[in-house]
Amino acid sequence: MDERLKDFHLRIQKIGHVDRVVNRGIEFVLVIEGKLTIETSSRIYQMKEKDLLVINRNELFEMKGNKENSVLRFTISDSYMEQSYKEYRHQRFECFSQDIDIGREALMDQLRTFFGEMVITYFRKDDIYTIEMQRIVSEILLILIRRFKEEGNALGQLDTEDNRLVQLVDYLERHYQEQITLEQMAHKLYMSPGYLSRYFKRKMGVGFSRFLMDIRLKHSVKDLLYSSDSIATISMNNGFPNTKSFTSLFKEIYEETPKVYRERNMKEKVNIDKTANIKGIETLTSSTSIFIQLGSMLAQTNKTYSNTETRFEELHIDVSVPSREKITRPDHVLIIRELKELLKEDIREQVLAVKEELRLSYIGIQNLVSSATFLPTVETDETIATSSPYFKADLAINFLKKHDLAIFSRVSYQDISTDEESYFIKLEGFLRHCLQVYGECYVSKWHVLFYESYVTVVDQKELRRVYTKMYNIIKKVVPGIHIGVFLPFSYEEERTSERHEWILQEDERIDFIGFHANQNEVIDFEDTSNDRFLLAKNYVKDKTNKVKYYLKQHHMDKPLHLVTWNTLSGNTRYTNGTFFRGALVLKSAWDISNDIHSLAFWINTELHEVADQHHRIQLEGMELFHYFNGRRPAFYAMLFAEKLSGNIIAQGPDFIMTEYERGYQLILMNCINVNPYFSIEDAFLEKLNKDIRVIITGLKHGEYQVRKYTFDKDNGALYTNWWNLGSKHGVDIEIAEYINRLSHPSLQIFDETIDGDWSFYSYLTINAIHFFDIRKSFI
Repeated sequence: MDERLKDFHLRIQKIGHVDRVVNRGIEFVLVIEGKLTIETSSRIYQMKEKDLLVINRNELFEMKGNKENSVLRFTISDSYMEQSYKEYRHQRFECFSQDIDIGREALMDQLRTFFGEMVITYFRKDDIYTIEMQRIVSEILLILIRRFKEEGNALGQLDTEDNRLVQLVDYLERHYQEQITLEQMAHKLYMSPGYLSRYFKRKMGVGFSRFLMDIRLKHSVKDLLYSSDSIATISMNNGFPNTKSFTSLFKEIYEETPKVYRERNMKEKVNIDKTANIKGIETLTSSTSIFIQLGSMLAQTNKTYSNTETRFEELHIDVSVPSREKITRPDHVLIIRELKELLKEDIREQVLAVKEELRLSYIGIQNLVSSATFLPTVETDETIATSSPYFKADLAINFLKKHDLAIFSRVSYQDISTDEESYFIKLEGFLRHCLQVYGECYVSKWHVLFYESYVTVVDQKELRRVYTKMYNIIKKVVPGIHIGVFLPFSYEEERTSERHEWILQEDERIDFIGFHANQNEVIDFEDTSNDRFLLAKNYVKDKTNKVKYYLKQHHMDKPLHLVTWNTLSGNTRYTNGTFFRGALVLKSAWDISNDIHSLAFWINTELHEVADQHHRIQLEGMELFHYFNGRRPAFYAMLFAEKLSGNIIAQGPDFIMTEYERGYQLILMNCINVNPYFSIEDAFLEKLNKDIRVIITGLKHGEYQVRKYTFDKDNGALYTNWWNLGSKHGVDIEIAEYINRLSHPSLQIFDETIDGDWSFYSYLTINAIHFFDIRKSFI
């Protein structure tokens, strides 16, 4: 290599046999073709194509391969590692591609890609290849240190510049089966036993005798796992004076007997001496087949992993502790603005999609007797009129009743007060018509919400009068219908406005309370500091609790309906689209599921924004569909909530786990409340990603199929694809349908044998959701 790369050693070899040697530095071994067996002091690795292994510093190893192999070996010197990473001697790296937990596949793909790039860069040797090589090495080491480091051992701390110590340790590694004493080694090194004992302890951090016993134990464990020798034979072959001393040390370290350990961890029997078919090493320069194989590795790279520094967490879940909490699901309301919208085919398709996949109980109507829905009354000389002002409304309600959907109507003071007498005549007439056509049982399922905003100039006596009149008229026609009132509520003052305090005195004439909870209302988007966004972290849950407590103080216990709500979104179309918030939606909805009777959504962007002639971003509601029937993140977030089955057996701030008839389900979330304007800074957002190791205790033993759904800004976020495939010349139906097909959560399948604790990794980007369906196999 170039002198500037003296600390790196890259070679591609055809390996027959590499005799036992002590590794200096960190060595990466990637099998490009064929098979390779590597034996270390403690283990035998049987490697095949694409397998990657890291051999730690000062580790004794031996290699043997078949005659068709080609292997990439890359070594980084001790001096480079010590200069670059001060904790190098105190850490070791456990990195073998066959042993990685679920969730680490992307890391392995990334490492393979870097080695593929490294080979191409090295053989091209253009004018900047040394810079490129150093960049690739840095990327590899970042992954290794951040994701695969573990506490080191005494061997790793060996100073390779200390020739006497190296000579001593090397001798122990090669002759551990023999009877070795401190006095013998002191004689070999021309030192007194006392001095050697003190010197060894100071340099290695462990006494001479214990170090030797640890070496013997490592080799004994390997024999336990890979041979059928008796325990007595293993203890004798590895230098222990007797079986008792071996068993005693083994139980001290592993907390179980060698017999039990062998039964639980037995590997396939291997005789490394029979694996070699060729001798020596042949160094390869380049060949077509090697580059084809490397190209294949590059093409199959998993792009879901980012090498930016992220938070690392461990999540321990114990499902053996009895805990069986039922899942609570509030009703869902889908707001479409007016009944006439149900005459449109695309609206009906969206309604039915929500009904089928998310559950749906109510259709939200903002004006039940809208002139846009009712036909004008026509004078006629017919004894029985053949035309009806309710013709379009009937078409819509027939659709609703057919699919078991009721009406949840908002009636605003402003709608009534424009022409109060005429409004109530139309309302009573329409209700009597519906009672006659659809029956009392169906109409009694409807909800009517009296609405007036927080900021109103209307006197509270007037509001109370109009509500009372509306209540009496409706109840006279349909006694079983549900009539409620919207409660404007200040999050910071923890009270309603003075003009709405009359609500607290109408307990007998109020069937339910509606309210809204929108994180954006406590945010000043002109202030780019992040403090305010952190304060709004649990806003939806906190406001719900405050409303409940406020009503309880006034002795009101009514069903609560969250009629409009939102998480952080930003106040521009760009931030609303680029700031992915799937986990925030799911967590907010889940947190209040026990406290509310219904949760409302807007059906789509078009109907949500139609009242605003400037089509500004609407902050007060959550939309499920975009234009051209594209499913927005809120749809998929709620879909994962609906997929949960069975009973809750464990949950925490960012996870929910259930047990159901087919196995288990687990939702992981990375909930981040941050200024949406930061969504344009990918480098900043990547620092908020989370790499989490999940350890689950108490799962039933057996074979499982694990289905992992990933929902994040790159898997299911609609706006990202709209942005990438947008055009100044417009988007037609072909492009829109393609975008919609792309915008789905991804799915991966894993076959797992679970026997004891089960662990895996998940790399969650900002506000990502990972859903695991852990299905028991019955085959």
